[in-house]
Amino acid sequence: MKIALYGRGFGPDYDGLMKEVLRVLNDADTEIIVFSGFLNDIKRCSDKSADYKIFNSYEQLKGKADMLFSFGGDGTMLDSLEYVRDTAIPVFGINTGRLGFLSSVSPKETVDAVKMILNGEYEVEKRSLLELVGEEERFKGINYALNELSVMRKDGSSLIVIQVFVDNKLLNTYWADGLILATPTGSTAYSLSAGGPIVAPNTDSFLITPISAHNLSVRPVVISDKSVVKIKVDGRCDAYDLNLDSRTKLVDKGLQLEVKKADFSFNMVKLQGRDFFEAIRNKLLWGNDVRN
Repeated sequence: MKIALYGRGFGPDYDGLMKEVLRVLNDADTEIIVFSGFLNDIKRCSDKSADYKIFNSYEQLKGKADMLFSFGGDGTMLDSLEYVRDTAIPVFGINTGRLGFLSSVSPKETVDAVKMILNGEYEVEKRSLLELVGEEERFKGINYALNELSVMRKDGSSLIVIQVFVDNKLLNTYWADGLILATPTGSTAYSLSAGGPIVAPNTDSFLITPISAHNLSVRPVVISDKSVVKIKVDGRCDAYDLNLDSRTKLVDKGLQLEVKKADFSFNMVKLQGRDFFEAIRNKLLWGNDVRN
């Protein structure tokens, strides 16, 4: 098996964990390819004679790995999209961050989880992606989002006016701080914080969630992911922030955005015996009596 290791780096608190992961992978004669920005941390936890192949781009990873291990929080896993893109390489998230809906395996579970993966005891979930049509150059080819696309007013500016069309039919004109168009995967991210619903990841839908709308009757809307959504921002501001997950660009008002479901998926590794509802119960403490 060929495994790519990806992360933003980690402190000495995780050295013991990484040494164990590398031991398990080496015992299974796994071929390892390491993200260049993660290499120093991996070498610190490796035998001095270890020599790893590295990757630093989508082109260098394509065809070189059977699976990618993402070490970090959900943000790190979102960033891995830049490297896997349409390669269909499954991504396994190991949560060394905080809450973690995507990278859901905790450090104490990691070694056993890696053994399960090497034994084939896992499934691959296909997660839908948003594609911002015609903006490849602006986002350097990463005009996709796993969680959400959002438009936001700049700091200190007035409310922005956002027109949203679904399949060329006007849905609403929002006076708000911003708007989120989320995938089911992104329903537990920014959209949830803005009052949007939790949606099961296998649901064929998108969520439209306003951010601090001026009109209190405005509510989130769930639409089919077969729809094409067009967004136009106006108002007193000259520009606004356009975000694809964690990637942000300043965009002039008046630009019409077109968003659709991408024609490829983000493949997420799920261990056998785990399910989405278990994850949200545990992460959100549902069913727990937290009273003293």
